Amino acid sequence: MLRGALPRLPRHVETQCLADAYGNVQVVSTRDCSLQRRHQKLVEEAPAPFLSAQQNAQLISSSKAIMREAGYIGAGTCEFLVGKDGTISFLEVNTRLQVEHPVSEEIAGVDLVREQLRIAAGERVSEQDPVVRGHSFEFRINGEDPGRGFMPAPGKIQRYEVPSGPGVRIESGVRAGDEISGAFDSMLAKLIVTGATRQEALERSRRALAEFRIEGIPTVLPFHRRVVEDPAFAPADVDQPFSVHTRWIETEFDNDLPAAALPSQPDEPEDRESVVVEVDGRKVEISLPASLRAPQAAVRQRRKRQHRGAGESAVAGGNAVSAPMQGTIVKVVAEEGQTVADGDLLVVLEAMKMEQPITAHRSGVVTSLNAEIGATVSAGAVLCQIED
Repeated sequence: MLRGALPRLPRHVETQCLADAYGNVQVVSTRDCSLQRRHQKLVEEAPAPFLSAQQNAQLISSSKAIMREAGYIGAGTCEFLVGKDGTISFLEVNTRLQVEHPVSEEIAGVDLVREQLRIAAGERVSEQDPVVRGHSFEFRINGEDPGRGFMPAPGKIQRYEVPSGPGVRIESGVRAGDEISGAFDSMLAKLIVTGATRQEALERSRRALAEFRIEGIPTVLPFHRRVVEDPAFAPADVDQPFSVHTRWIETEFDNDLPAAALPSQPDEPEDRESVVVEVDGRKVEISLPASLRAPQAAVRQRRKRQHRGAGESAVAGGNAVSAPMQGTIVKVVAEEGQTVADGDLLVVLEAMKMEQPITAHRSGVVTSLNAEIGATVSAGAVLCQIED
């Protein structure tokens, strides 16, 4: 097994393992987790398809050797990269159950959570690996906008309808009406779809994804619906290997998915003034918008809004630097009056465990800076202006 330079454009393949205190190690199944963005998995499947018998044997024997050598006890995952030339490179061991473990459960008929408890209680695992049957996909349903480069998108779920039917399994912790915070991971649910073959599992996945409805916040569902139709992932010839790899989304996926509309920013309440008027011979005090009091008041109001920045939409003008997502400001580099160049870092936002650097889109002077560490901003909120 090679441990040198990583192969170009590799696949991410792993093995689900169980190891007891008596030296027995079982490989429940292989999995492919190559569809990733920001090195985080989006789609997983088991068993890992389009591998030779020799590659499968090497993955299984190497995983067992690693677990035994380490004296590992419990459920764990051995992760590997498989290069285009077939080279297998060891990556790491994840010492826990992973998000994608249900696809192994589906094809092996093994309850991995139960097996963890059995091992912890001192029981043995079988020396024989399970016989796998069928094929299973898992789609992570994340609160992200694929049309904006998979930007995190916290907010309130207005509609939540999950699919059902043969081979469809849902694991979820949300429902309609829930407010999704930007302080936690972006995953809302997992859709696991199983069929007798990879092709049948793909067909069931297309139907299940079409039936899945989430409204109120953007999700990665449009990406999943697109990818199960993409020839790179689902070749027309079922015997033809797929061509996806760990950087496929960033380098080869034709992402023309439309960006979700940014949430509208609430208008700021307009200044009001008290005036005294005479009604039927009586003096009555009433409150009116300041803009109705006098033309100059309206001018003052417009000027006030032009200089307020926070809460205004990104469509305010070509000089505005706006937040691409709802998040918390964790770093402010820019200063009022500072001269910056195109590409200079201004602010760093964090949402759903992801940091997003906000950089200058043009050269100029920073004005109307409205960003403080710890402040929460809405998507589209203007953080500053860059003037000539």
